[in-house]
Amino acid sequence: MMFDNDDALDRALFALPLEEPPADLRASILSATIYHPAPVFSMRELITLGAICAVVVWLVAAVIGGGGSLLVHSLEAIGAGTMRALSNTTLLLWVAAGGATAIWLSIFTGFQPRPEGEAARRR
Repeated sequence: MMFDNDDALDRALFALPLEEPPADLRASILSATIYHPAPVFSMRELITLGAICAVVVWLVAAVIGGGGSLLVHSLEAIGAGTMRALSNTTLLLWVAAGGATAIWLSIFTGFQPRPEGEAARRR
């Protein structure tokens, strides 16, 4: 149900008494939006700094808890596990196959630009 004649409603709305806005309203809105200072760190930087701090705390705790030898043995164990995982032939073959597929697709299909505008909507 649509009403095309809203003249009476418009007159009633415009006849309402409006309160004057505060004198510093514009300045407070601008200071909260446009002139608001940018954050010192972005979210990505905060996450990176948090991860670095966590690793530093872990290293300090490892050194304090068991001395330098425990830290060295822990790092050797982590390195050995990483090397064992990366030296797996099947993993390396799958990574090579995925890289070759990505290169092949980008070379032979090219990068298709996204159609824009009215012509794109007609397609």
